[in-house]
Amino acid sequence: MEGGLRSAPVALPMMKEAGIVLNSYTYNGLIYFLVKSGYDREAMEVYKVMATDGIVPSVRTYSVLMLAFGKRDVETVVWLLREMEDHGVKPNVYSYTICIRVLGQAGRFEEAYKILQKMEDEGCKPDVVTNTVLIQILCDAGRVSDAKDVFWKMKASDQKPDRVTYITLLDKCGDNGDSRSVIEIWNAMKADGYNDNVVAYTAVVDALCQVGRVDEASDVFDQMKQKGIEPQQYSYNSLISGFLKADRLNHALELFNHMNIHGPTPNGYTYVLFINYYGKSGESLKAIKRYELMKSKGIVPDVVAGNAVLYSLAKSGRLGMAKRVFHELKSIGVCPDNITYTMMIKCCSKASNADEAMKVFSEMIETRCVPDVLAVNSLIDTLYKAGRGNEAWKIFHELKEMNLDPTDCTYNTLLAGLGREVLDCLCKNGEVNYALGMLYNMTMKGCMPDLSSYNTALHGLVKEDRLTEAFRIFCQMKKVLAPDYTTLCTILPSFVKNGLMNEALHTLKEYILQPGSKADRSSFHSLMEGILKRAGMEKSIEFAENIALSRILLDDFFLSPLIRHLCKSKKALEAHELVKKFESLGVSLKTGSYNALICGLVDENLIDVAEGLFSEMKRLGCDPDEFTYNLILDAMGKSMRIEDMLKVQKEMHCKGYESTYVTYNTIISGLVKSKMLYEAMDLYYKLMSEGFSPTPCTYGPLLDGLLKDGKIEDAEDLFDEMLDYGCKPNRAIYNILLNGYRLAGNTEKVCELFQNMVDQGINPDIKSYTVLIGALCTAGRLNDSLSYFRQLTELGLEPDLITYNLLIHGLGRSGRLEEAVSLFNDMEKSGIAPNLYTYNSLILYLGKEGKAAEAGKMYEELLKNGWKPNVFTYNALIGGYSVSGSTDNAFASYGQMIVGGCPPNSSTYMQLPNQLL
Repeated sequence: MEGGLRSAPVALPMMKEAGIVLNSYTYNGLIYFLVKSGYDREAMEVYKVMATDGIVPSVRTYSVLMLAFGKRDVETVVWLLREMEDHGVKPNVYSYTICIRVLGQAGRFEEAYKILQKMEDEGCKPDVVTNTVLIQILCDAGRVSDAKDVFWKMKASDQKPDRVTYITLLDKCGDNGDSRSVIEIWNAMKADGYNDNVVAYTAVVDALCQVGRVDEASDVFDQMKQKGIEPQQYSYNSLISGFLKADRLNHALELFNHMNIHGPTPNGYTYVLFINYYGKSGESLKAIKRYELMKSKGIVPDVVAGNAVLYSLAKSGRLGMAKRVFHELKSIGVCPDNITYTMMIKCCSKASNADEAMKVFSEMIETRCVPDVLAVNSLIDTLYKAGRGNEAWKIFHELKEMNLDPTDCTYNTLLAGLGREVLDCLCKNGEVNYALGMLYNMTMKGCMPDLSSYNTALHGLVKEDRLTEAFRIFCQMKKVLAPDYTTLCTILPSFVKNGLMNEALHTLKEYILQPGSKADRSSFHSLMEGILKRAGMEKSIEFAENIALSRILLDDFFLSPLIRHLCKSKKALEAHELVKKFESLGVSLKTGSYNALICGLVDENLIDVAEGLFSEMKRLGCDPDEFTYNLILDAMGKSMRIEDMLKVQKEMHCKGYESTYVTYNTIISGLVKSKMLYEAMDLYYKLMSEGFSPTPCTYGPLLDGLLKDGKIEDAEDLFDEMLDYGCKPNRAIYNILLNGYRLAGNTEKVCELFQNMVDQGINPDIKSYTVLIGALCTAGRLNDSLSYFRQLTELGLEPDLITYNLLIHGLGRSGRLEEAVSLFNDMEKSGIAPNLYTYNSLILYLGKEGKAAEAGKMYEELLKNGWKPNVFTYNALIGGYSVSGSTDNAFASYGQMIVGGCPPNSSTYMQLPNQLL
């Protein structure tokens, strides 16, 4: 019969007429082969014939049909389950699990849970796969808390989570920003022995990166390598992505360079990560450069890579480059998609080229690439910018012809696109009035304005400081809709910035009192961060004070971000005074806020104040946590109060917190800083005898102490011991060794260690290069130091002030003044401001070469930039004038020195012309 397997349903009656009897085996097999061939509808027809003939399908047949229809037809799956029961076929775990997955994906959780209960009632015990499926669908629906409950119940049962369960939950907790759960699940995963392959390690690296804990992700990545598990391309890509999200480009580039040198070779996705980063950072030229580098490595761009580079070019309006990339993609057989065309239209918009935008849009339609709202919105914006408003409105009215029915979201997007017109011509232009009318009259077109639409208009008005209009729309909105968290974040920062404290307080109070409002710590932290960014510290503090005075909130929700911001700006004392003020208003601090303030005080070496705060929090009943104790231990170590440090450790144990490797590493570091190197070594060996697992942070302070104490052989022995224990040195350890040998004057050993570091696959950072360059400059090997300087810039590292100072000093001392001055100019162009040491070096060596006038100009620039000359500055200046025979200027500089309150030293008198003596 024609039609092959697909014609089976038609063939069945003919077979019956011919006397051919089909049995259960034949029907079940036919249904299986039809589904496998993609003929789901035909398989269902065969099933119905089978049921009519009184032949009972097997459990496997039902499961196959459920799986086939579960992708698109929930009701059919539920009907098949009922059919099984009606025909006396007992569903198995697999059948039930399929139903649970399908119902969960459709958001019908109540029914899914009923099936789960039914399984247990009928003695069909859910297995690991069932529970993992339940976790997956709960996570996909945003119910991560419920998913975690299922996970911990699994842990407590005989159906333990497997590797897939762990990886599923890790991934979703990472996406959800739940850092605590990521750590908990990873620890449980390690305890169950599932951290034994690259997939598991990569999953936790990715999850930690998702929640912003990139340093911990990097540590896990290193642990994976230490266990002999080789990271794959996707492992590197996860960590590179994390570094780039955290805006740590240098770390990402180091990993990229490591891949190029040691493998695995970067793939297209690796390059796309960097292209995306540069695009979002507004560095389109670097994005296109990375794109070209990808092609030079033999990687053919796909549509994702093309879209990434087009995004960066669209942001900067580099239409010429964008057209070249666009046509190149098509020439190699890559079909542009919606995003490609949308980015091209956006680029045309940025370049103010409406004709080109219309041309791209026409091509989009001709190639049957259905435009979405983003593409249409970009085109409307382009036409408005070109003064072609009539064409813009024509496009809007043609939305239905493009199969884009205007919805709430459509109107919201269009309002955003027309925002410039709304703001510039409010109540002046008829078309713009029509645009504003959309916000209130969507019901006339079958839609109701939603919060997104209102929030869009509010955002645009607030952005232009049109608060009167914004407040009017806000008040009208409240008549029909309750403000959400986005509304609050949109309007409060501007209220505070413009001193409208009463309005801000009223809005906040209304929001807190409404059901379902986000009134948790995280939400208020983010809100206050936004207020800080827009209104500044002074007005943000005033707003927080008003909240406390009005008794709206007496938690530290609004205070904590202020503390963190001040401490980050090295203003920990101001933060401390602020805390005292708020305590007098009845606001009580939680442990996290105390930790932020103590950390800031310790960083600024305000140890006594930090200790006082530590005592205060305990007195007020706020329990310190492990992080608090480690901060105080660090403070004691920095102030070299070892006895007190050990007392704090004892207290920590009494409170139920065990000393971790962080604690012991902190104590060892404190002992070394306190010149108690031998005691630190004794503690290290005591810990090792008790089974302690050292980390590079354990060995770092010990090696540093031994090297600075001149005990080179002891340091080498300890380093060998570190290797014997299987603790692989990281970059920090190598930097300590490099600096130690530099101090010992052993330049050859510095060079040897640097090369070993590279050979071990550890990418040097700017500190590594600076130590190496310093050692080479001291040894007079300037050409080598300049070669390494060029190398570090080629690798994407940025030299700092110390690097430049070392080279400028070295070049000046060797008489290579033109190069020194040129390097000085390069430094200023790169945005690095010279310090007093830089100026002193140039003044000294310019003077020695008889270039007193140039030295004088450097001195004037020094003063202009706010630096106060010291005795070395004046000695170098006087010496320069003396060498060039400018006696008057030499004495004038000496006079300035005396008047400026800078006492001369013996070298000053040696530099002065003889006639003073």
